[in-house]
Amino acid sequence: MTPTLVALIGVAILVLVVLVKGALIVPQKNSVIVERLGKFNRSLDAGFHILIPFMDRPAYSFSMKEQVVDIPAQVCITKDNVSVEVDGLIYLEVQDAQKAAYGIDNYLRAASQLAQTTLRSAIGKIDLDKTFEEREKINTEVIDAIDQAALSWGVKVLRYEIKDITPPVSVKEAMEAQMTAERQKRANIATSEGLRQSMINQSEGEKQKQINEAQGKAAQVTLVAEADAKRIELIAKATGEGISKVAASIKDDGGIEALNMRLAEQYIVQFGNLAKTTNTIIMPSNVADVAGLIATAMSTVREIK
Repeated sequence: MTPTLVALIGVAILVLVVLVKGALIVPQKNSVIVERLGKFNRSLDAGFHILIPFMDRPAYSFSMKEQVVDIPAQVCITKDNVSVEVDGLIYLEVQDAQKAAYGIDNYLRAASQLAQTTLRSAIGKIDLDKTFEEREKINTEVIDAIDQAALSWGVKVLRYEIKDITPPVSVKEAMEAQMTAERQKRANIATSEGLRQSMINQSEGEKQKQINEAQGKAAQVTLVAEADAKRIELIAKATGEGISKVAASIKDDGGIEALNMRLAEQYIVQFGNLAKTTNTIIMPSNVADVAGLIATAMSTVREIK
C-alpha cells in the first residue's frame, strides 16, 4: 500500500468521524443547548446542524411542548385546624432553553416543590368548608407563586388544578350528617310552604265561592222582584183594559140592559152558592125584590158613569 493511499484512507476516516461527531438532528418542538469548550455557545432549534467535533457538544436537550407534572398528595392544615390531603396537577412549558439549562438544576422538581409549599400556605388561610368552594382561588394563588419564580428558569406555568381534597373520615362523616340535616331542613321548608300555599288557595276558593253565591242570590232576588213587578204591571194593565172595555160596552146601545141581566144572574148564582155552603142563612129583608136590588146597583153605575 502506497503512502498516498494510506493518506487518503486516513482523510476519509477523519471526514467520517467529523460527520458522525458533528452531525446533529433536532426533532420538532425540541431545543438543544450547545456548549463549546464547556461554555454556552448557542441553542439549536428543530432541523439538521453541524457541530465542530471535540469542541462542540450538545449539553442539554429540552422538549418545548406543554408538560404535565403530578403533584403528590400532601397533608395541609386548614385555618380551623383540620388536616386534609390535597394533590394536584401543574401544566407548564419551557420557553427559554438557555435559562432552563443554566437557571436551575431541575425545573420540574423545583416547580413541584414550590407548588406544594404554596398550596400548604393557601389552604392554611381558609376554613375547611371554604376549601371546596374556593378551588379556583387556590389554583390562581399557586399559579402566581410558581410563575414569578419560574421567570428566571425560562419556564411558563400555564395552569394548576387541584385533583382531590380528602378530609379525615370523622370530618367527612360530620359533613355528610350536616348535609343530610340541611337537605331535610330544605325539604321541611318546602313541605310547609306547600301546605301554606294550599291553605291560602283553599281559603281564597271558599271566599270566592261565598262571593259567587251571594252574587247569585242577589241576582235571583232582583230577577224575582222584576218578575213580580212585571206581573203586577201586566195584571193592572189587563184589569184596566178590562174595565175600560166594560165601561165602553155599557155606553153602547143595550149596554145597560146587558148589565142588568148580568147583575141579576150573578145575584141568583151567588145566593144559590150561599145556600149550598151552610145550613144557616141570614136572609135580607127584601130577598124577593131582585128587581129592586138591580135597580139600586144600576143607579150606582149611572152615578159613577
